[in-house]
Amino acid sequence: MPILLFSSARGPDECTLTVAKAVKQFLFEANKLALTAEILESIMGDKPNTYRSVLISVEGDQSEQLIARWSGTLQWVCQSPYRPHHKRKNWFIGITCLPNPAPILDSAIEFSTTKSSGAGGQHVNKTESAVRATHISTGITVKVQSERSQHANKRIAKVLLAHKLAEYEANQYQQQKDIRQQFHYAIPRGNSSLVFYGEQFWEGRK
Repeated sequence: MPILLFSSARGPDECTLTVAKAVKQFLFEANKLALTAEILESIMGDKPNTYRSVLISVEGDQSEQLIARWSGTLQWVCQSPYRPHHKRKNWFIGITCLPNPAPILDSAIEFSTTKSSGAGGQHVNKTESAVRATHISTGITVKVQSERSQHANKRIAKVLLAHKLAEYEANQYQQQKDIRQQFHYAIPRGNSSLVFYGEQFWEGRK
């Protein structure tokens, strides 16, 4: 399942507004193409109705064309609605299709169901269609309630959890890389715990 990431890339409030506008337009275009597009996760911006980042899944016959059209840098040219006298009128966000991570076996996931929350009327209040998926070994958890079907939410939860796990592993790798780099520049000189000599690399004593 392709997943698009819309990101303000640490830009100012105007960029988080750009993300919100872009997401709205993307969902509109997906609907016109009869594609299934769902917001899986969103991080709100500081201003109302804005987003720092949004993850959207998209499925359907023409999904690849839509993804290709939207992937890359998006520019919004507009006077800032937050700073009317600001000279800058160009705001940029990034949109990328995330690589599909390796699927996670059901045996590695703990599933639970809960009642959906938010708008939705009686259906939301009475049906336990929301799915919470927890990766047992890392404790990473996601909750999906975008679909009315528990089965559909479980399927989306597995995909989202796989992306979260891949992100977690990448962060762990980066931390190890940073530690190695810091160690490289912080090796103390003249205080060796081991000493070796000559071409034969014989160990000696200080």
